[in-house]
Amino acid sequence: MSNYPRVAFFTDSFHDVNGVAHTSRQLDGFARRTGRPLLSVHAGPQTDWAHDTVELQRSDARILLDDGLAFDPLLFRHMPLVERAVREFQPDVIHITGPGDLGWLGLIAHWRLGIPVVASWHTNLHEYAARRFPLPAIARPVQDLCWQSLMLFYRIAERCLAPNEELRSLIEVQAKTPTALMERGIDTELFTPTRRQRSDETVVLGYVGRLRPEKNVQLLAQVEQALRAAGLTNYRFLIVGDGSQREWLRNNLRQADLPGVLKGSPLADAYASMDVFLFPSTTDTYGNVIAEALASGVPAIVTSSGGPKFLVRDGETGFVASTDAQFAQRAVEIVAGQHPLPPMRAAARAWAEGRTWDAVFEGVWDCYREAAGVSIAACPPRFAPASSKVR
Repeated sequence: MSNYPRVAFFTDSFHDVNGVAHTSRQLDGFARRTGRPLLSVHAGPQTDWAHDTVELQRSDARILLDDGLAFDPLLFRHMPLVERAVREFQPDVIHITGPGDLGWLGLIAHWRLGIPVVASWHTNLHEYAARRFPLPAIARPVQDLCWQSLMLFYRIAERCLAPNEELRSLIEVQAKTPTALMERGIDTELFTPTRRQRSDETVVLGYVGRLRPEKNVQLLAQVEQALRAAGLTNYRFLIVGDGSQREWLRNNLRQADLPGVLKGSPLADAYASMDVFLFPSTTDTYGNVIAEALASGVPAIVTSSGGPKFLVRDGETGFVASTDAQFAQRAVEIVAGQHPLPPMRAAARAWAEGRTWDAVFEGVWDCYREAAGVSIAACPPRFAPASSKVR
């Protein structure tokens, strides 16, 4: 093994607009920028293998799981190409991002070629399954069954990576696999308070993310009801994103702008124009958008469920609400001027500074080294590289 482990990275989402894809692109970019050998295997518009990137086209049989996330039961037809690419690259470790179609391809490569595996946790799939199950009466047993299945999946890995301490501890104990933290970085040059150009008295309540049931976005309507009940009208919602509940929000919020999906500078400008960031989700494992809001100098109100509570210092950079009613009440207090925003804005920005992607991924590469090191004795002899590529 060289100074840097050779990594074959199998991610279920890369070109899409979601947290998994964003983290995957950042990891890929970090490897390229720092000269670390990485083979990126992900879905793309067409099947192609060029040097250190393999893109696989999903078939018409793909099953849409979420916005930009699909599972193709026929993706395994690409396994001969994937195996040849992996053989030629000769990785020391395989990294998979979960039990999606690409994740299973990575596991097959692990089993067939004897390469150690690192598995990262990005989405609470068990909670998503429960929220979308058509029979609420048995949603909890469905969630528990999904959780147990996920633990069996993650038990296969030599090392796991989790986005928050709560999940790290759970996975380590229940999957019986050593698990390290893999938090998320922030681009503090793009997301910055200096982009703010507003000077009016309206309090802008912001949200960025998918507009789906598991994001609990209907709570935003409850926030507005609480504002109106308190006699407050000096507010406006800015809701960035798209999804099945966008029209519901448009029809049920009186004072709201819904510009759809924004990226790059327009997204950074939108963050900077907000006064408080509302994130009602109870299923998120981390919350990249919360970190981006804080970097923009925007305090956040989050729920006490999931990973977002680890990102907000209650009463300093925002608030952590234990109930829906408390979530709405905190928003009312901010709009009413009960909590001075300037010190919270400064504290939010200070928290974000120094949380770089580079620091996050240095820790990930340490995990790669550990996974390759502890498993090398148990692996079969190193495979021979393929003699030619298949296009």
